[in-house]
Amino acid sequence: MINNFKGKTAVLTGAGSGFGLECARIGAKLGMNLVLVDVQQDALDKAEAEMTAQGVQVLSRKVDVSNAQAMEQLAMDVKARFGAPHLVFNNAGVGAGGLVWENSVADWEWVLGVNLWGVVHGVRLFTPMMLEAAQADPSYQGHIVNTASMAGLLTPPNMGIYNVSKHAVVSLTETLYQDLHLVSDQVSASVLCPYFVATGISHSERNRPSTLAANQPTASQLIGQAQTDKAVGSGKVSAADVAQKVFDAVAADQFYIFSHPHALGNVQSRMEAIVQGINPPDPFAARPEVGEGLRKALREASA
Repeated sequence: MINNFKGKTAVLTGAGSGFGLECARIGAKLGMNLVLVDVQQDALDKAEAEMTAQGVQVLSRKVDVSNAQAMEQLAMDVKARFGAPHLVFNNAGVGAGGLVWENSVADWEWVLGVNLWGVVHGVRLFTPMMLEAAQADPSYQGHIVNTASMAGLLTPPNMGIYNVSKHAVVSLTETLYQDLHLVSDQVSASVLCPYFVATGISHSERNRPSTLAANQPTASQLIGQAQTDKAVGSGKVSAADVAQKVFDAVAADQFYIFSHPHALGNVQSRMEAIVQGINPPDPFAARPEVGEGLRKALREASA
């Protein structure tokens, strides 16, 4: 929980677009010091110029969050400039779809590297710094927000690699919350589980490192990309809306942050199946035309 954001420091990964950029905009309005982290230099430069023009202190760093040494340097730079941060938003993420057996090793390394290891590095590096600050100052308040997804609570088909990464983030963050509450009343955590929101993640390939070069996309990956583009394009909740939900949750010490609470019916049916020991339910039960369309496209592609 953070009662007053003014003068506090926020570290935001994926700050060049989507939720990260919108949270930076809110942080700037609230008078926070901002640490902007992204892998895309032009987007980062643009974000830095916008936030600096608001009159707030900005530290900008191009960092691949999957890189342990780069993240360690970032943590040192943050501590040297601002001291321990108060809000850490481990938000950088990439998307990849397709039938789960068709994903290459490079696909797995890329998606897990950013979506999971990026969060792991943020947690392992900034949490000790925040707890140290809490011990030194009884008035210190810190909060860590990790971006997962509704795909971290569901198992939609043709998205396996992404689902795995986001389920891991949900588990990591729930455990972080419990661990923090064992040792401190001054630092807490939340997990963001957005549904389909236009953030730029559906075109993540633009930031894929050359060392993890992609093969030609499979038919199932192309079908998955088209389906995601359509869902994101028809979404009515904006990245700015979700960013405000993040700040509201931090102020209220609310753990689960949902962009589309109505989608929780699918989560409930999945959990009930687990408890009852029955087979996984149809994830498209509420919209059968979506599942039928995906099934038809995949079978035609393999015919």
